[in-house]
Amino acid sequence: MIHRLDPRTKITVIFFFVVIIFFANSLYSYSLLAIFALISALMTRIPPGYIIKGLKPVWLLVIFTFLLHLFVTKEGEVLFQLFSFNVYSGALIQGFAISLRFFLLILMTSLLTLTTTPIAITDAIEDMLGPLKKVRFPVHELALMMSISLRFIPTLMQETEKISKAQASRGVDFRTGPLKERIKAIVPLLVPLFVSAFKRAEELAMAMEARGYKGGEGRTKFRELKLETSDYLIFGIFTLVFVLFWLVRS
Repeated sequence: MIHRLDPRTKITVIFFFVVIIFFANSLYSYSLLAIFALISALMTRIPPGYIIKGLKPVWLLVIFTFLLHLFVTKEGEVLFQLFSFNVYSGALIQGFAISLRFFLLILMTSLLTLTTTPIAITDAIEDMLGPLKKVRFPVHELALMMSISLRFIPTLMQETEKISKAQASRGVDFRTGPLKERIKAIVPLLVPLFVSAFKRAEELAMAMEARGYKGGEGRTKFRELKLETSDYLIFGIFTLVFVLFWLVRS
C-alpha cells in the first residue's frame, strides 16, 4: 500500500512528521510517533534487515549524539559515574529523546526513498511547487535538476570506485599514512572525477538540445499524479495521529 501511494501524500505526511517530532516532550508523544513510524515500515513489506543495513552509517551518529548528551548535559540528580564523569538523570533522558528523534527522522525519510522512485519524487515536488510559477519561479527547471542529480549519483559512485581502483593499482594509498598524506592522495581521485562529471553533463546537455528540449512550457506527462482512496485514508490516519499527539503532549 505504501509503495502505491501518491508521492505527494508521502512527502506531505513525512514533512509534517518531521515538524511535529520536534514538539515531542513526553514518553507518550515519542511512543506514539515511534509506533506510527514502525507500523509504516512494516506496511512497506521491506525486510527489516534491509532497512537496518541501510541505516548502518546513521547508528554511529545516533550513538555519538547520545554519548555527547550523556557527558555534557548536567540536569537532574547524579545516577552513576562513567570514566570520572557524573551521569545525570536529565542527561540520560535528553540523550535518549534526541537520539530517538534523530533515528525516527532518518527512518521515515528512508521509507520515502525506498518506496518511491526518484522520478516520482521530482514530479511530486514540481506539482506541489506549481503555485510558485505565478511569480516566475523556475519550478520545472528545479525539478529537472533534482531528477538529474538523483539519476547520476549511482553513476558517479561507480566512476569513483573505478578511478580509486585505477589509482590504487598505480601505488596510491588512500587508507594508511598521516592525515596530510591521505588528503594529498585524494587529489588524483577528485580531478578525474570532476572531469568525468563535467564531460557527462556536457553530453547530456547536447543530447537534450538535439531532442528539442526547451524547458517545461507546454510539456505533458505520461503519468499524471492523482489522489486515490488509499491516499485520503492515509491522510485521515495521520490526522488522527496528529490530534492524539497534541493530546498526549499536553
